[in-house]
Amino acid sequence: MAKMVSDFVIPILGGYECEVGLDALDDASVIGDLVLKSDSHAVQPIFFPGGDIGRLAVAGTVNDIAVLGAQPLALACGLILEEGLAFEDLRRVLTSVRSACEEADVSVITGDTKVVEKECLGGLVINMSGIGRGDEALEHNIKIARQYRKTLDTKWILDKNLREGDKIILSGTVGDHGVAIMSTQENIGLRNEVRSDVKPLNHMIGKILKVGGIVSMKDPTRGGLANSLNEWREKSHVGIQIQESHIPIRNDVRAACEILGIDPLEVGNEGKVIIGVVKEQAEEVLEELRSTDEGREAEIIGEATGEFNLVTMKTIVGGKRIITTPIGDPVPRIC
Repeated sequence: MAKMVSDFVIPILGGYECEVGLDALDDASVIGDLVLKSDSHAVQPIFFPGGDIGRLAVAGTVNDIAVLGAQPLALACGLILEEGLAFEDLRRVLTSVRSACEEADVSVITGDTKVVEKECLGGLVINMSGIGRGDEALEHNIKIARQYRKTLDTKWILDKNLREGDKIILSGTVGDHGVAIMSTQENIGLRNEVRSDVKPLNHMIGKILKVGGIVSMKDPTRGGLANSLNEWREKSHVGIQIQESHIPIRNDVRAACEILGIDPLEVGNEGKVIIGVVKEQAEEVLEELRSTDEGREAEIIGEATGEFNLVTMKTIVGGKRIITTPIGDPVPRIC
């Protein structure tokens, strides 16, 4: 997917002059003072433990706007329905969209609906687009960051902003969403049902922006934590070292991954965020995160380094492991 985007999409559609454009490959783009995001969802099955495609579409779009430091304002919803989709299933999905919008304090204000032939989609695909705008919390955050990082030359929170010494915070357990989808797809019977972590995070992010000092944020969706950290490494030109013992993973998620030979660091999440913050503000940001329901299991998992340009992990047994960009998708159609 990454190669296809770099070989085809960027050369043909990239190059437009704006503050944060397509070429940056951030979670969203910026034109003027607006943040714009479009996100398509083809998850299978459309209903899964802890959520459904409707909740996923709202949370995914809202979170991609929020991690740039913006507050989402409104959404546009495109529905592509397969012939034979039960009206009750459609009602259930749309009700979930409404509920997730209420959590995030946004509304769907426009959209489109199409119907395609049976057995093309697996029931339903949703494209959710959204706009957001930076506010006083973002301005305060950047002001605090610049007290310690005089060279910070952007007013947005971007993948390229990470620098040596910055601390890396993870807002909670990883792998929950991907394992919840996988267990349903493969009909794997787990002792305790793993539920997706899918949720909008804009209110939690708004609170930590008021603390200040955050320079990079990302929701580790497709490719999980491993992919997100490597994107930071590549765009910021720094190394990243993390501690395995500090990464929160549910025991049942870890067990499922071990059984199936999947690395939990490569499994997608839909209700977590990784945060790069200047070291002087890291403990305050962590404390604020832990005061929220969404971030109560947050941990500082590592830091950026100038010693090398890799993502490495100090293992529980004391060794070091290189964390590479995932090759392929260990759990297909999770979002």
